[in-house]
Amino acid sequence: MNGLVPVWAVLSVLLAALVAANLPFVNQRIFLVGPARQPKPTAWHVLELVVYAVLVALLGRALEAHLGQAAPQRWEFYAVWGCVFLTLSFPGFVWRYLRRGGR
Repeated sequence: MNGLVPVWAVLSVLLAALVAANLPFVNQRIFLVGPARQPKPTAWHVLELVVYAVLVALLGRALEAHLGQAAPQRWEFYAVWGCVFLTLSFPGFVWRYLRRGGR
């Protein structure tokens, strides 16, 4: 392993991030279990994005701690993570608001 993170850990976090970033846009339920809303308000989309981003970041942190020593992160890391998560949500955003016409 030579001190490198296994590929499966990186790919699983990226796949989880891709799925979680698009979940708010592809369903009308609040957090996948709440009541169906037609249409779901934009504020719920934003709240779900933030919660899913935190959950995926915690998954990545847990995997990192499980595989070895977790490196300390500063605010720059979290700013970049937020931008990456928003970039990954772009297909769902396009499908929901540009392709389907939003409301």
